[in-house]
Amino acid sequence: MIANLDQDSSPAMRLLLVEDDRDAAEYLRKAFREAGHVVDLAGDGEEGLSLALDGGYDVMVVDRMLPRRDGLSLVSELRGRGHTTPVLILSALGQVDDRVQGLRAGGDDYLPKPYAFTELLARVEALSRRGAPQATETLYRAGDLELDRLAHRVTRGGREITLQPREFRLLEYLMRHAGQVVTRTMLLENVWDYHFDPQTNVIDVHVSRLRSKIDKGFEVPLIHTVRGTGYMVRAGLK
Repeated sequence: MIANLDQDSSPAMRLLLVEDDRDAAEYLRKAFREAGHVVDLAGDGEEGLSLALDGGYDVMVVDRMLPRRDGLSLVSELRGRGHTTPVLILSALGQVDDRVQGLRAGGDDYLPKPYAFTELLARVEALSRRGAPQATETLYRAGDLELDRLAHRVTRGGREITLQPREFRLLEYLMRHAGQVVTRTMLLENVWDYHFDPQTNVIDVHVSRLRSKIDKGFEVPLIHTVRGTGYMVRAGLK
């Protein structure tokens, strides 16, 4: 677990902020960053859902009134797909019935506007502790390949590699199980959130793209196909 050096501060978190008010979103991102956290922004409910599904976030902060998909629908959809990431809902609607609706939709906390950032930060930190009963790794290495989950950064041999969200999630899962065979079923359930086989070559396509970015130009390949079984990240094999 990567933590801030200040003993009074909380461990660094990776947050998803879904807010359509650009000024408010930038203010909150800056404030969370100053508190030592990493923040991704989404400007509408559909973008927020897509990032959340690809994510690996410690906590989500979701505005209730959003274009394309409202905040309660977003949270309800995530819960329906089995996602348990803690969610704090922000809203100008602060009556008891409004708060009850937010919690019943799957929110873990509900903060009416206007609010003080110090209270928002304290609530987000509390949700992070609730959602992570045990420390999780944020830095994975295999040979000269390094994945920083918190910074959302991948490097090999010191060279930064740009990945799409799904590619990052795929690599993270493979590196979390480095040295082990990862089956197609494991990838479908943990990277794509499918609990059935859609009978497509989506995994093969993504692994091929990932391999071209991770292994191309390097003498030693790190992503290996285990014929008839799945894939494995392992250093030292040719």
